Amino acid sequence: MSSINRKEIRQRVHARIRKKVAGTTERPRLAIHFSNKNVYAQVIDDTKRVTLASASTHVEGVGNGAKVATATAVGKLIAERAKAANVSAVVFDRGGHIYHGKVKALADAAREGGLQF
Repeated sequence: MSSINRKEIRQRVHARIRKKVAGTTERPRLAIHFSNKNVYAQVIDDTKRVTLASASTHVEGVGNGAKVATATAVGKLIAERAKAANVSAVVFDRGGHIYHGKVKALADAAREGGLQF
């Protein structure tokens, strides 16, 4: 009998979420990803299969590490870049993560930056 680790569980949850959540031209999908060292966010139009805006901790001045503070900075940055790409409303894809901590911080910062979801 094989054991299931946390990563596999998160991937299964994310697959279930992606069955329901899809980005359109009117409301693209705000997808987030956390590695051990970085935070990534993308605004994706799934109908055209194109990324409209992206932000991560690789940008100078955002900070480093996958922490709440850097997630907040990435949330503000993705909101700015999405508005520059004429996107004001998005569908939030939490990537299988629980809506708590870094995920909540990124989402709240994006909302404060002007994104609606």
